Amino acid sequence: MISVSIPDIKDFTSQLFLKDSFDSFCFIEGDIVTFNTFHIDGFVQKGFFDTDTVLPEYSYWKNVREYCFNIIKGKRTPLSFRFIFSLSPKNIERLVSQNVPSIHPEDVNGLYLNVHFDGSRITCVTGTSFKTFTLDKTLEHVWDEMVTKFLHQKGIPFEQQ
Repeated sequence: MISVSIPDIKDFTSQLFLKDSFDSFCFIEGDIVTFNTFHIDGFVQKGFFDTDTVLPEYSYWKNVREYCFNIIKGKRTPLSFRFIFSLSPKNIERLVSQNVPSIHPEDVNGLYLNVHFDGSRITCVTGTSFKTFTLDKTLEHVWDEMVTKFLHQKGIPFEQQ
């Protein structure tokens, strides 16, 4: 697990809400505090859809980004927001199989990126969750490294804490 501080709030929020930078992540849940507190659960309500198509367990950020942006846009900065993202199941499988052959992808609950804005600063914290107990920290380290590479690739400056 690593924690990074994002010094350029304006650029990061632009990447988060206006660009497709985070679109491939699954959206687990989020809270936005403006004039009210808005809680959004990313769990897909499959009964809503009239389809035989297999639906993902969680929405992708690209499907909820605009709704979240509509809540925060305006003249006033949100008091805070918090989002929990996860690497998609397909990308978890790819990452695990390429980097940690000792772990089965189906044993991974999620590889998480927690984004928190407290009104003055943005912090991102990584996390891993397994369905089974393991002492092997290899995947955790691989995920931490992948997140820092992702931030570099997107041109998002950060300071590791």
